[in-house]
Amino acid sequence: MNTSNVKEASVWLATIAKLRQIDGSIIQVCMACMLLAMLCNGCISGRNLTKPNTSSDVKSSQNFAEPVAENVNAPGDRAVVLASYQVDDAVHSPNSVTTAAPPGSIEVPVTTEAVPFQTNIASMSVSDFEALAFANNPSIQELAASTRKAAGFRTQVGLRANPTIGYQGMQIADKGTDQHAAFIEQQIITGGKLGLNQRVLNETLRAQLWELEAQKYRIQTDIRVKFYEALAAQDRIKLVTEFQELATKSLNIAELRKKAMEGSQVEVLQAKVQLNGVELVSQQAEIQFRSVWGELVAMAGSPQLAPTNLQGSFEGLDQAMDWDSTWTNVLNGSPEYKAAATRIQRARANIDRQKVQSIPNLTSQLAAGVDNGTNSGMINYQIGAPIPVFNMNQGNIAAAQAEYCRAIAEAKRIENSMQSRLASVSRDFESSLAAVNKYSNDILPSVKQTLDMAETAYKAGEFSFLEVFTVRRTYFESNLQFLLAKTQLAQADAKVKGFVLTGGLDATLDLSGDDSLRGLTMSQQ
Repeated sequence: MNTSNVKEASVWLATIAKLRQIDGSIIQVCMACMLLAMLCNGCISGRNLTKPNTSSDVKSSQNFAEPVAENVNAPGDRAVVLASYQVDDAVHSPNSVTTAAPPGSIEVPVTTEAVPFQTNIASMSVSDFEALAFANNPSIQELAASTRKAAGFRTQVGLRANPTIGYQGMQIADKGTDQHAAFIEQQIITGGKLGLNQRVLNETLRAQLWELEAQKYRIQTDIRVKFYEALAAQDRIKLVTEFQELATKSLNIAELRKKAMEGSQVEVLQAKVQLNGVELVSQQAEIQFRSVWGELVAMAGSPQLAPTNLQGSFEGLDQAMDWDSTWTNVLNGSPEYKAAATRIQRARANIDRQKVQSIPNLTSQLAAGVDNGTNSGMINYQIGAPIPVFNMNQGNIAAAQAEYCRAIAEAKRIENSMQSRLASVSRDFESSLAAVNKYSNDILPSVKQTLDMAETAYKAGEFSFLEVFTVRRTYFESNLQFLLAKTQLAQADAKVKGFVLTGGLDATLDLSGDDSLRGLTMSQQ
């Protein structure tokens, strides 16, 4: 018996000794029992009589930090869910990735109602949309609620058993020999079960917080992808407008050449066809911008927001990447993978928990009262424990070990999925980067020079209209392709920076757990 057990036994013996000095007053006996109830609930039942049985083959981390999740109690209250906590231990995942939060982890205000945005602003940047999305996207609020559930379950599974206080009457029908007693009964949890319960649920909470962190990156990536698509649609409108002016100018030149008897009606008609085609592209560009805008504001959780000018550019996104180091950074920093690795840790903690389940809890009862037959006080004490003969929790131990194997396999699946997604993104990135460099360095300068020379030659009568028409179309299409390449490059870059996480409006996972470990702890059957 360790030192804490000796002290607990001393408390019980001292209390019994005091009760022996009590006279026959039932009131005094009841007061003494109430005092004993407070002693039992505050001093004895919260301690463990047996140390946890930690096996050598399955080790769990001891120095874990408790994540924070503040409650939202009423509409309009804000709860800042912090996922940027520091964890000291290492997750024993397939490649030993630590669970420390990535630098620059996003802190998000989670509200129960949408945050209005000013509608009279002149322009909006990508950071404006991100702020709106973090405040209004319902998936963040869902996962924030899931973290609060996990925190509640973690608290519940560590609570001690309530004491039972009651009354006993014996031989009541036999007047003069009746006995009356007040009793207190307390279940004493052994084996460190309550602490191990909380360790399991703490890992559940940490995994849920990593899911929340992953969702932030999903939303951020989706916002940036849609923002660049909308920005490209806006730039496309400007490009089409500029070419529309050029096509209008070309139509005027064709009409002047016809009046001067240097051109023909065919040239005028061809110029009109080109202008009509550009006007059609302009209408389609407007439709595309409105459509992408609707997707963007829906992702931001503010569908009522009217279209406005977008502030941003595609400059500075044409840097080549070392994909080996990029993969390492993605794997080490991905909150999606960290959530899977934390679930491995949870499964290992649950194995430790299930292995101590068969250690019997103690049920102790102390009764004090009076015996009217002898006109004297009496004290009864009993203690008992279930004998683990048939049920040694072998089924739950086997299930916990199977869950541990499954969690490792799930982490590997997520790792493979991340590799596949990054391979797809790297293909888009490299292809777009090559196109951007080719267009900006070779194609566009040549096309622009050719257009200027063709226009000058056409005015001088040295080029036919058909030749100039072909050059103009090439110039227009080259600029559109250059804009498309820049858009795809920016979107691929956003996906890489977002740990290849997308799907900000997809259904979220509620893995907050439950309080079943508490029932298992108390029943032992």
